[in-house]
Amino acid sequence: MSVFQAVILGIVQGLTEFIPVSSSGHLVLVPHVLGWRFDQSQAFIFDVLVQWGTLFAVIVYFRHDLKEIAQAFIRGLFMRQPFATEDARMGWYLIIATIPAVVVGLLAKDLVESAFASARATGFFLLVTAALLVVAELVGKRNRSTGQINWRDALWIGCSQVLALLPGVSRSGSTIAGGMTRNLDRSSAARFSFLMSIPVLFGAGVLACKDLFAMPTADHFLLPLAAGFLAALVSGYAAIRWLIAYLGKHSLYVFAGYCLLIGLAIIFTG
Repeated sequence: MSVFQAVILGIVQGLTEFIPVSSSGHLVLVPHVLGWRFDQSQAFIFDVLVQWGTLFAVIVYFRHDLKEIAQAFIRGLFMRQPFATEDARMGWYLIIATIPAVVVGLLAKDLVESAFASARATGFFLLVTAALLVVAELVGKRNRSTGQINWRDALWIGCSQVLALLPGVSRSGSTIAGGMTRNLDRSSAARFSFLMSIPVLFGAGVLACKDLFAMPTADHFLLPLAAGFLAALVSGYAAIRWLIAYLGKHSLYVFAGYCLLIGLAIIFTG
């Protein structure tokens, strides 16, 4: 993988990690479209580790929220009142929402990795993303905010995130849809989705690091990886800002339509 290829894939990752069109799906599809051929294990490690660029993007964007949540969470533990404030409860809800994807990800790692080798499977999973977004718009009443989230909402959204382990199912799309089916408004669902991406992206990157350093050519892979990381960080931050503003006034139908068209094109063309 060249530095140029890594930058292109980093930009794709940053834009599509938060915009609900599936970053994993696009990281599979873009090399196919451009005729790039990578070793499967190397491509999978790159795809996971470059997500740390978007991890840093969401940390930077929500740095004030994260500081308040962390302080309230720790204060609640020391004062033996872990659920006393909204920010303290949010810390627990983010933990609850993380558990399903961690458990399934660890148990089905080999199955998930093999799915990344099939562009046609990605096409079918993009249709799943489109369906999730449409259902969210049709079912959700959008009359609740982030401050009204409870543990049942967090668990439901966390289970929605499990679907995103498959290439083509958008993590942001599935979790925003999960939040909206619990009647959160679009912006609140997106905010919780972005916050809950932090532990999942971090954990996936840690696991991929072990595979990276086990590669005999890992030292030659570091420069493209660094380039992809920076590209994903910058484009990811821009995507967060844009999407939160967009969802304040617009629906998810345009993203559902995009996933539908791309998914069908992949299925019928192979």
